[in-house]
Amino acid sequence: MFETLSDKLGSVFKKLSSKGKLTEKDVDEALREVRLALLEADVNFKVVKDFVSRARERAVGGEVLESLAPAHQVIKIVNDELVVILGGGQQKLRHATQPPTVILIVGLQGAGKTTTTAKIALHLRKGGQRLLMVAADPYRPAAKDQLATLGKQIDIPVFAEGNSTLAICSNAMKRAKEIAASIVIIDTAGRLHIDEELMSELSELGKRLSPTEVLLVADAMTGQEAVKIAEEFNAAVGLTGVILSKMDGDARGGAALSITSVTGVPIKFIGIGEKLDALELFYPDRMASRILGMGDILTFIEKTEAATDEKKLKELERKIRRGGFDLEDFLEQLQQIRKMGPISQLMEMVPGISNLSRKLPQGADEKQLKRVEAIIFSMTPYERHNPNTIDGSRRKRIARGSGTTPQDVNQLLNQHRQMQKLMKQMGRGGKFTSMLGLR
Repeated sequence: MFETLSDKLGSVFKKLSSKGKLTEKDVDEALREVRLALLEADVNFKVVKDFVSRARERAVGGEVLESLAPAHQVIKIVNDELVVILGGGQQKLRHATQPPTVILIVGLQGAGKTTTTAKIALHLRKGGQRLLMVAADPYRPAAKDQLATLGKQIDIPVFAEGNSTLAICSNAMKRAKEIAASIVIIDTAGRLHIDEELMSELSELGKRLSPTEVLLVADAMTGQEAVKIAEEFNAAVGLTGVILSKMDGDARGGAALSITSVTGVPIKFIGIGEKLDALELFYPDRMASRILGMGDILTFIEKTEAATDEKKLKELERKIRRGGFDLEDFLEQLQQIRKMGPISQLMEMVPGISNLSRKLPQGADEKQLKRVEAIIFSMTPYERHNPNTIDGSRRKRIARGSGTTPQDVNQLLNQHRQMQKLMKQMGRGGKFTSMLGLR
């Protein structure tokens, strides 16, 4: 995400850093390029104008131009101002004083409302909440079935009984009390465009249900169109938050960088993939850091901790200390990484290598992981535990069984030896687990 904008800002700051001392003219030229980069990223014109004005006011002060590293100071100012237009601080979901908390999901057809409903439900269940999802769209026959299918996948009940939206929601609230649900998430009907009937129905739902949260799901890839949609929904039904879907496919970032400044409504989540766990809490400061190519190490650590089994990790550390790290362990570590999401997305979060993620061909990481799995699954248990015994004839057999070449098998064995060496070094003194914050 934000690849185009990140590249352009990166080149601006590279020029600044090469100058050493800066003049007011240098700062103006840099900010002019930042302005163009933001406009090309489809950021709202007024938002860009205010952003550049505030940044210039801070950047041409004596404190910046006379400092030992003025370019770094300018980058910090741009980072600070990005945080401001992204919303300032993180905005968490609110909870009702008396359960159940009601979350109304609104938006147009095609934005990903139903999938996002299931994503939020899964996210909240991980926090110990008892959920009920409601398919409150009697107009689109597939909507109920889609949510029911998603509900089965994540083992969260779905309610859809009633012949109208209001009836479904009324019945759902009774059901929520029966099962002691702490949160009810209502997936409302959408339209291909905003119309009076849609807004009237949502307004009536708001009066009847008094929802704690009214969240708009907007497609990030539509840029300023998403901002206009947010303005209209906010005026009609009073939004409490926005969820930007399809952020993983948005190379520009215009919606994310405009929506809060224009509407006053905070972004609460971003969708970063099709899988039901591909949802992230939105942190303006972390997102600004990603945009500037400085990574997002806090989100990386959170993903690592979520995918890590502490007991298994400690067993692995004991094994490494004894000098063992076979191909079974290698495969298990790759599968743990896979749980954390696409490698290209993980690389975006690591300072220093975030720019490399853009050079990976789309889907290359997933294909490589599948190839590695196929090779290891084609080995006998003895070979997995004793990779040094794999000679030329065994390589040929493994390659045939996995649909790869002996060179691919060789490459994997070399990667394993390198990782084994690294693990052995990290195992000394407990560096392996302490790196993940488990000590």
